[in-house]
Amino acid sequence: MLLRMSTLLLKTLREEPADAEVPSHRLLLRAGFIRRAAPGGYTWLPLGKLVLDRVTDVVREEMAAAGGQEVSFPALLPREPYETTGRWTEYGDDIFTLQDRRGADHLLAPTHEEMFALLVQDLTSSYRDFPLLLFQVQTKFRDEARPRGGLLRGREFLMKDAYSFDLSEAGLTEAYGRMRLAYQRIFERLGLTHTIVSAVSGAMGGSASEEFLAAAEVGEDTFVGCTACDYAANTEAVVTPAPAGLPAAAPDLEVHDTPDTPTIASLVEFANARALGGRTDWTAADTLKNVVVTVHHPGGKDELLAIGVPGDREVDLKRLNAVLAPATATLFDDFESRPDLVKGYIGPQGIKIRYRADPRVAPGTAWLTGANEPGRHATNVVAGRDFTPDDTIEAADVRAGDPCPSCGSGALTIRRGIEIGHIFQLGRRYTDAFAVDVLGADGKPVRPTMGCYGIGVSRAVAAIAEQHHDERGLIWPASVAPADVHIVAAGRDGQVEAALQLGATLARAGVRVLVDDRPNVSAGVKFTDAELIGIPRSVVVGRRLAEGYAELRDRRDGTRQELPLVDIAGVITTEVG
Repeated sequence: MLLRMSTLLLKTLREEPADAEVPSHRLLLRAGFIRRAAPGGYTWLPLGKLVLDRVTDVVREEMAAAGGQEVSFPALLPREPYETTGRWTEYGDDIFTLQDRRGADHLLAPTHEEMFALLVQDLTSSYRDFPLLLFQVQTKFRDEARPRGGLLRGREFLMKDAYSFDLSEAGLTEAYGRMRLAYQRIFERLGLTHTIVSAVSGAMGGSASEEFLAAAEVGEDTFVGCTACDYAANTEAVVTPAPAGLPAAAPDLEVHDTPDTPTIASLVEFANARALGGRTDWTAADTLKNVVVTVHHPGGKDELLAIGVPGDREVDLKRLNAVLAPATATLFDDFESRPDLVKGYIGPQGIKIRYRADPRVAPGTAWLTGANEPGRHATNVVAGRDFTPDDTIEAADVRAGDPCPSCGSGALTIRRGIEIGHIFQLGRRYTDAFAVDVLGADGKPVRPTMGCYGIGVSRAVAAIAEQHHDERGLIWPASVAPADVHIVAAGRDGQVEAALQLGATLARAGVRVLVDDRPNVSAGVKFTDAELIGIPRSVVVGRRLAEGYAELRDRRDGTRQELPLVDIAGVITTEVG
């Protein structure tokens, strides 16, 4: 491949794009890799498409090596399969729906579990057809309320989704492990520093869920690690240990006048000043905060839910929604319509809506909490004696320093990352929905069990850009760069001709080449663009051409060396290998 910048559809930008929020978005726009086409939708320009294709090739190669067979489904799908599994309703506003001219409902697929299950039902009949691993690289659509971060959160994106079909749980476990290793190889080849964390499956269903997170400060996912063991988990998947030791039997519940104390801070200050319950050492952790949310169930049904968390914690809506999925929750604020819910003074004792509590609110624990009357709180409100939660719930925020739920001796650290892959064991949710049965070895019907394995291919491009850049521009890993070498003709006097001749020689040897042969463009602009575009190797054909020399530069470590021009083709060909 030989690309000439004089004819390439490429426009680099000197100024920072006003709407670019994160480094990858800013640099991919400035370097001419992508162009915004619509909110959450981007056009891949020639250099960007080359990167996207190289990332896709790595994914395809490793999937094939793991035994995968590639298929391709339509993006436009009928309603009926998703109605059968309940996901037409579960997805709610997150999917694009439309009707054809006959009034039949369709959707732009966010995922394809239903179609894979139906395909296997159609084309398999015997245990001899299994195990089976199918995958596709397909455009997906989700109606994001707030697209952001360029390729990181869009409405249209390229994804690799794969599904394993096995006739036993042992087979599913083996397939899951095989795909886990394949994902590690993929992300290593892409140059992505990543962490594998325990996760939740969300609307897909299933268990044994793990995410692959690329470390990045701009990542929307927060995850934890332990200082003493190898535990790592998405914050949504962190399990809170219950208190190890419970306090002695508490005195009877006592109600106190606590005027003007609607917040935890004002309550603690008042309680210590008035020695409520005979104490002057109250902290926020001794109080029980009760937060009311509206739970929006698929299909339009809403209900109120109260969540109890220690007063030094906040309700994390992301964690809460992970628990409630496919339902979602928003904070309730229409207290005038519910006089029984006294804002700022809600207690769990006698509450008239469903009540779920943090695991720290264990039976026997005593709390300072609302008395369900304006300006009044209660001390010695004991879980299991004065109130009994309907259930526990993981909804409180996770903080650095929290005890590790795995080893118990270490403390949690918190980092941010970009989700680039997700694997989980689906089980039989979809094969059950469509009654997918095949004939077993004993002549009896067997229902396959599924595993699901996704990679955000276009998002991976953004993640690579986030991890591989500096203040001057992108620094692509050699495995995904749009070209192997960028040849810059610095000026005139035969330099353009020499650059093109070197490029042609390298191209014939199988090297992918980009030549900056633009006329009437200064050497300074060409050098700036070369650093912005970020191809790992570059050759400058410049002032020493008359002496038979050119300069070989490495964008990754900044090294430069002047070599005879006649030797450079051999050096680069050997490096590209």
